[in-house]
Amino acid sequence: MQTTGPRHKGFYILPNLITTASLFTGFLAIIWAAEGKIEESAIGILFSALMDGLDGKIARWTNSASEFGLQYDSLADMAAFGVAPAFMVYQWNLEQFGHMGVAVSFLFATCGALRLARFNIITHTTPKKFSIGITITASGCTLACLVLFIPYVPDVLLSAVPSFTLGLTMALGFLMVSRVRYASFKEYGFIKAHPFSSMVTAIMGFVLVVSAPRLLGFLIFGGYVLSGVVYTYVWLPRRGKNLPHILKPLN
Repeated sequence: MQTTGPRHKGFYILPNLITTASLFTGFLAIIWAAEGKIEESAIGILFSALMDGLDGKIARWTNSASEFGLQYDSLADMAAFGVAPAFMVYQWNLEQFGHMGVAVSFLFATCGALRLARFNIITHTTPKKFSIGITITASGCTLACLVLFIPYVPDVLLSAVPSFTLGLTMALGFLMVSRVRYASFKEYGFIKAHPFSSMVTAIMGFVLVVSAPRLLGFLIFGGYVLSGVVYTYVWLPRRGKNLPHILKPLN
């Protein structure tokens, strides 16, 4: 990312301040998890995601994007969506698995770091329509939404939640370093072509999420996790695409 010069020098610091806010709430999420405030930790991670979504957009709007901002954003993402969720789920459910819980939590954080490193290298050469591997932000938010979703789990299934958390954390780690294709939502051609329909859809989606955020939050992120797997392994092969080494690990 090249620095093109902000419209005003004061704009340069604004995206970095928002990135700092994301980093700070990720830091708070770790503290809250250590104190046993798991739901507060999950909310902190989700708030970090909101800040993470704003900093890049503001940098583009103010023409203040820079290589420094890109690297700083990656470091903040590592704390907020790599370390914080890994520590949160360990404190919540994975500690009971002993060394396995430690290993899976560390796997998630490590794969998040690898995902960020790969993104920083290939960000200029990959199409904006898809991301290769699920993003660390989506992975961290999926775990956070799982915590908030628990009140909707029937009592008869609560005993299976720790094992499900272990499996989901491991799966998200592998998906981050996989070559599974996920929609990146960075291209807005459909929105520009159908502005009214897009606006109505966005309003309906917002109303649904606000009406039951704990329920729909996890269902939306869970659906997104599955969407990449279905698209890569079911949809693309049916279209005759040759996708060798989809799950080839990073070099």
